[in-house]
Amino acid sequence: MDKRLETPNQAAPLTPADIRAILIGVMLAMFLAALDQTIVATALPTIGREFADVAHLSWIVTIYLLASTTVTPLYGKLADIHGRRVVLLSGIVIFVIGSIACALAPSLWLLVVARFIQGLGGGGLIALAQTIVADMVPPKERGRYQVYFASVFMSSSLLGPVLGGFLAEKLHWSVIFWINLPLGLGAYWMTSAALKRLPRHERPHQLDVLGAMLMTLATMSLLLALSWGGTAYPWRSLPIAGLIGAALLLGALFAWRLRRAQEPLIPLDILANRVVRRGTVAAGFGMGTFIGLTIYLPLYFETVMGLSATHSGLGLLPLTCGTVVGATSSGRAMSHLTHYKRVPLAGLAVALCGAAVLAAFSGRIPLLPFCAILAVVSIGFGTLLPVATVAIQNAVKTHQLGTATAVANFFRQIGGALIVAIFGAIVLGGVGGAAEQLSPEALKLGTVDRETMVTLFRYVFAAASLGFALALISLARMEELPLRGRAVEAAKAIGGE
Repeated sequence: MDKRLETPNQAAPLTPADIRAILIGVMLAMFLAALDQTIVATALPTIGREFADVAHLSWIVTIYLLASTTVTPLYGKLADIHGRRVVLLSGIVIFVIGSIACALAPSLWLLVVARFIQGLGGGGLIALAQTIVADMVPPKERGRYQVYFASVFMSSSLLGPVLGGFLAEKLHWSVIFWINLPLGLGAYWMTSAALKRLPRHERPHQLDVLGAMLMTLATMSLLLALSWGGTAYPWRSLPIAGLIGAALLLGALFAWRLRRAQEPLIPLDILANRVVRRGTVAAGFGMGTFIGLTIYLPLYFETVMGLSATHSGLGLLPLTCGTVVGATSSGRAMSHLTHYKRVPLAGLAVALCGAAVLAAFSGRIPLLPFCAILAVVSIGFGTLLPVATVAIQNAVKTHQLGTATAVANFFRQIGGALIVAIFGAIVLGGVGGAAEQLSPEALKLGTVDRETMVTLFRYVFAAASLGFALALISLARMEELPLRGRAVEAAKAIGGE
């Protein structure tokens, strides 16, 4: 019998070949989820024309966001109960089934239903991939592996929009979903065998079903309010007020349930952990600001700088590629520095200053210097990514890695949705979007004069500066626990095992 398949206390250490095999598999699973978030957007016009329904196209994106964000904490909890392998493979299977249903959908609303199924599968893939690396690699060395994940996101950001538009125009829009079939099968095949060698830390627990339902309903209400506010409905309309009210009420009931349940969905010691809390807030503000910039900067390029849609996409390259540079430098530094927070603290300060320069000189910076500043902002922000993730994982018990990682990703997604909504309120609200049902796409058609957009983006860049400042403050307040050379030692040091 292979010793690596025995109980965790007797398991042999993973070899470099084991780590490499598992890493490739989970990166493919992560790429599967990350690509789907970018490949669909450019195919939406083609889908709308085929189904003769443009008004409801946003549901194709919104429903996936709802499903994937909501189930992220559930995946983490289930992984801590049943093990990483079975939960990750289940997510891949659900995602592939949803992709097949999307490709075969005969109508827009059936496509929306299929996207919901797809989101149920894709929601846990990214958090589980990070958790699996945490199981394999000790905290002190883990930052180097977060770089690979940053590369996955950069690749999906670059390939997704181009591939989505090309496949939809040259072949058929359904191909963007069929492509998930070989990718999903490859991810399943590569991870199924490799994850059998993964150290196991799960413990018998009960899933808090009522808590899960309350969290799901609260999250859906909040995300619908953020998605529809200022676009489908004015922010002060009754539907948006009702959704926000429902989110607050259900959120309060969920908080009550966390205190009353014998085994709450999210353990209270994780929520009370100051490293987890402040690291999550820092990552939430940083990532939310970054996502908001990637969504609205193409609008700046087209309306203020007069670039074409193709060139505006190229203008985003410094922003998307710079994060990998920043994450690489920060991740490598974690293995050598005792005070590993210094790199992202300096990086976020640089990102804050870069965004402030963009705000001060909005509309007056030529293209090349503008892109150079974007690269500096991106590199500075990228230094936060590995440190926030590893610090959170280093601060919890080994058998809580899945839950803690998933919770951090969940609140990071919520923060992203909130900041994107704020950016949208600045731009669309500033030009009467709430009343005229404008969208970023409509603004690109020249419906608003350049000077108005320059002024609005001055506020957007100022908001980005504030977002990076809040991330910087949260990170500065996060306790800098020593990174242990072995995950077991890290768990014992904080009262684990």
